[in-house]
Amino acid sequence: MQSVRTSWPGAVELQVALDEPWADPGLPAEVKALAYPELVGETPVGTRVLLNVSALARGLGTGGYALVVAPADQVPPDRPTGRGHLVKARYTPLQAMVLGVDDQESEHHEALADADDLAGLPVVVADLHSAVPAIIAGARHAASLAGRPTPRVAYVMTDGGALPAWFSRAVAGLREAGWIASCITTGQAFGGDLEAVTVHTGLLAARHVVGADLVVVAQGPGNLGTGTRWGFSGVAVGEAVNAVGVLGGRAVASLRVSGADERERHLGVSHHSLTAYGRVALQPADVPVPVFDGELAALGARVAEQVAPLASRHRLVELRAGADVLVALGGSPVRLSTMGRGLDRDPAAFLAAAVAGQHAVALLD
Repeated sequence: MQSVRTSWPGAVELQVALDEPWADPGLPAEVKALAYPELVGETPVGTRVLLNVSALARGLGTGGYALVVAPADQVPPDRPTGRGHLVKARYTPLQAMVLGVDDQESEHHEALADADDLAGLPVVVADLHSAVPAIIAGARHAASLAGRPTPRVAYVMTDGGALPAWFSRAVAGLREAGWIASCITTGQAFGGDLEAVTVHTGLLAARHVVGADLVVVAQGPGNLGTGTRWGFSGVAVGEAVNAVGVLGGRAVASLRVSGADERERHLGVSHHSLTAYGRVALQPADVPVPVFDGELAALGARVAEQVAPLASRHRLVELRAGADVLVALGGSPVRLSTMGRGLDRDPAAFLAAAVAGQHAVALLD
């Protein structure tokens, strides 16, 4: 390991020179690598490390990182023995044992043991992790316009993308800026401020432990898709709508929208949203539909046509996504980027997420 490039809570970005060549000689001799100290221990300069480069070699969406598996010449120290028996990333070499908020040993176990009701708590569900800061920006903007207090937001991270919450620089930045009160990792995901077994207990913890006014549910960074109708990790947003409905919350279904994606299946409203909300979500949700101005007006007409069939199960709510919302998005404390495109290249993606946050705040009345 040559140097530490940067770090944020839970993660350290390293510069590593490879001592074995790639099978492809065109790949670089030095790489960025990401280490999670909680799993692999400290990696000071000069440490030889074992790297997993499989996704990096294929050019997949890992943020351009190799991943540190372990120091090559020493065993990481044992983690201090603590409470908790939840095992996440189960039966992998780097499985993590954590204290769940719903664990019998947790101080919150009694509060959650028979918890069964969100009492109308607004919950915005979204396909992509990149929607999270935009949703919150929209919610904060709406609260400001209404002259009401800024909502206390909990982020429930599902396990369709990255499993460690530490991978997300957005979560670290949003927490530091005070935009999220807590990150709750559910399923096989781990590393949040609170750990939960299921999306259901994650939602209940957001209400009964965090005291959230508003919840955002989305997978961690990364998104798995195969170009097939059902083979994508975003199917889980339909299941999240069901969880919210079963628990008596108010589900708000954020649409995945793009005006710049070159793939027809993702242009306008992504087929991911249409499938998840149209086929998987059996509980009703509010679906905020962005109404675009100016150059995006034609895209808005396409979006309205694409979502019309969802009205048979859900309530479509048209919301203007104008210049004021764009300004609010520009105030995000973390960089807005989706599928490699920023706010300037694909404003529709972030505007669609922001209006979902705006609508969620309207449900607080």
